[in-house]
Amino acid sequence: MQNRITVIGAGLAGCEAAMQISKRGIKVDLYEMKPHKMTPAHSQKDMFAELVCSNSLKAARVDSAAGLLKEEMRRFGSVCLNAADSSSVAAGGALAVDRELFSEKITKAIKNDPNITIHNECVEKIPEDTITVIATGPLTDSALADSLSKLCNSEHLNFYDAAAPIVTKDSIDFSKAFFASRYGKGDDDYINCPMNKEEYTAFHNELINAESVIVSEFDKPLTVYEGCMPVEVLAKRGEDSIRFGPLKPVGLRDPRTGHRPWAVVQLRAENSAGTLYNLVGFQTNLKFGEQKRVFSMIPGLENAEFMRYGVMHRNTFINSPKVLNSNLSLKQNGNIFIAGQLSGVEGYMESAASGIIAGINAANLLKKREAVILPNFTMIGALLGYICDDTVTDFQPMGANFGIIPPLENHIRDKRERYGALAKRSLQWFDQNI
Repeated sequence: MQNRITVIGAGLAGCEAAMQISKRGIKVDLYEMKPHKMTPAHSQKDMFAELVCSNSLKAARVDSAAGLLKEEMRRFGSVCLNAADSSSVAAGGALAVDRELFSEKITKAIKNDPNITIHNECVEKIPEDTITVIATGPLTDSALADSLSKLCNSEHLNFYDAAAPIVTKDSIDFSKAFFASRYGKGDDDYINCPMNKEEYTAFHNELINAESVIVSEFDKPLTVYEGCMPVEVLAKRGEDSIRFGPLKPVGLRDPRTGHRPWAVVQLRAENSAGTLYNLVGFQTNLKFGEQKRVFSMIPGLENAEFMRYGVMHRNTFINSPKVLNSNLSLKQNGNIFIAGQLSGVEGYMESAASGIIAGINAANLLKKREAVILPNFTMIGALLGYICDDTVTDFQPMGANFGIIPPLENHIRDKRERYGALAKRSLQWFDQNI
């Protein structure tokens, strides 16, 4: 009987997967292409779980989405959280780490594990006949990406992340916004935020003058297609450019006035529960603070709660709702598990959390045990449930947020109290089951 599992990639997700598999008494072949081959984003040649961008792992308090995610991971004995807690640096309410010490501790834990054999080589083809966890990150080597593309069909592998902001439905002001589809077609699928000429002119002016993110060389796409044009770039082509594009008002009437608005921002449901809505056509490269400031000028979104801001960067990820089973294995080949940013989660801890579950389920598959599928009222369960939800269209990566968790039976108006209650519900389940 096979008693070995292959893990490709020793980033946060790969290390978590390897440790979870090892804990279950199974041998692991962990492949990492560093130091023989480096991506443009990496600098630490001999260290695993390198933090490429920020050294912050986001909020620590448990009544935040990021804090709840980390607390759930601790319940699984996360190697990344163990390292983070012992290499933390002062950062107010966030958990931030000394990035070299953080990677050092994880690397040491992996290298000292007797069940894990490290192979410093670049894997170019997926071994389809063995149980394998692929956790190669957003800059997956081209040869391996080609192998993955053939396995899950090329149209389901993406190399460029062009995501629009997402807001909660509950935070939209429906005294200004209204449900409707153009020309009455469909089932009033869109939320519409109408603008008069004065509102549009003010919004357009702030949009074209807002500050954008400086994009690293390795983050730049080879080509930006018209359909992926940042809304602020399109807006700079002329005052009416977006009014004849994503903000076109044709086929719509504002029920308050009975007339066609000057411009309309449309929002489309992001999840099957209808709790999240994305701003259609608003892929953007603006800084997060600028997105909040400028997009809150849209009538109906003055107090919008942003669950994800728009991003545009290179990012290899699969169209998970179409190709992943709920246990994070590929529908095309149940022996292959996908973890980390490649799976469509966004963020350090989100990637690590997916590695935990992929590792557990890979081990359970080998031992012929049931897969671990966490309930959707837990943060990990909701996040992985989202990326595997086949009702999601135009899939883009998602990070931890309370908008993807089913609401409480009794709505709590105060946001901090509501988030605290959602966190309590999740951790009570963990106390009873993990």
